[in-house]
Amino acid sequence: MEQLNFPTYTFRIKNSENKTAIFDPIRKKFIILTPEEWVRQHTLQFLMQEKGYPKSLINVEKNIKINGLIKRYDIIIFNTDGSIFLIVECKASKIKITQHSFDQIARYNLALQANYLMVTNGIQHYYCQLNYQEEMYNFLHDIPAYT
Repeated sequence: MEQLNFPTYTFRIKNSENKTAIFDPIRKKFIILTPEEWVRQHTLQFLMQEKGYPKSLINVEKNIKINGLIKRYDIIIFNTDGSIFLIVECKASKIKITQHSFDQIARYNLALQANYLMVTNGIQHYYCQLNYQEEMYNFLHDIPAYT
């Protein structure tokens, strides 16, 4: 897999039946290693190691219902009170981040009501803080570390 715009992390990787899998520390199982999964696992390590978010507050790839449709988010970080702090949308590194990417995470956020959004393809990372009073999001240089 290619080098991403994250620090270097160590991963548990295994090969079986001509498939490569990477261990997901949140789901506690090996997941088929796709380009998007490579970005997702780097993002998880970034959130835990660089930003200090505890595993107990992180959720990965769960279904949500939006306008009657079942969708699946990539990563959510919860506040300790159970509200949602951050939603992360991961794309494969070859996928350009466009307005469509932000529209997708914004639709998820209608149901989830997070404080922050992150969209990444592993090369480019975008961070936003939601301003619900003015119904807009403000782009940031980084997301806050866990406090």
